[in-house]
Amino acid sequence: MVTPEDDSTEDNGTPRGCALVTGASRGIGASIVRGLAADGWPVCVHYRSDPDVAAAVVKEIEDAGGTALAVQADLSDRDAADHVFGELESGLGPVLCLVNNAGMTADGLSPQMDDEQWDQVLEVNLSAAFRTTRRALNGMMRARFGRVVNIASIVGLKANPGQANYAASKAGLIAMTRTVAAEVARRGVTVNAVAPGLVHTELTEGVGDELLKAVPARRAGTTDEVAACVRFLASPEASYVNGTTLTVDGGMTA
Repeated sequence: MVTPEDDSTEDNGTPRGCALVTGASRGIGASIVRGLAADGWPVCVHYRSDPDVAAAVVKEIEDAGGTALAVQADLSDRDAADHVFGELESGLGPVLCLVNNAGMTADGLSPQMDDEQWDQVLEVNLSAAFRTTRRALNGMMRARFGRVVNIASIVGLKANPGQANYAASKAGLIAMTRTVAAEVARRGVTVNAVAPGLVHTELTEGVGDELLKAVPARRAGTTDEVAACVRFLASPEASYVNGTTLTVDGGMTA
């Protein structure tokens, strides 16, 4: 995949554009953005607060022959989506693949959870994803091609005490996925979700054996295993997969 000015479409008829992965400087997001770059997408490495880590991901992609651009934004800011898309549209072309991966937690049992914990998590995990999706859809529908992949969680499908805010945000993201998919399917745009279970990242270092016992596979997943599912959903081969949620959890919700 090359920059939009070189031609209007790929050899397979897919319009040329770029991929935006939010929260792409580390963990699952970094694996996704590296995978999409390997598939030929010019990619945006969005980050909130660590430019050095984002720059390292960009360098890794460029060293492998890909095209990448790091863009900083706090997605809880309602103007952030316009800023990010403006940077990309002038630098890499229209966003035809959007992966809403950025997220946060602020755990606590419901009786003790305050309004700030609730509002912050819903704002970043759900409202920001809505704003980036809304911003992307017009260009996707004009191109009659687009891929939106929302990174949800199995916590949006099953109870996890202490995470009422996180569960609500991820369940909302899954419901939004289905609804938007039905709205835009006729225009060649697919909207799907991936719901990881226990995945080995910095946040899950040192998880106890008891938690792993709840996973039939008896191991944590890898970020690359999640990224592989996103890569499929972003591909032309997934053009008839729409409005679904793919769980990547080692059988935990089976």
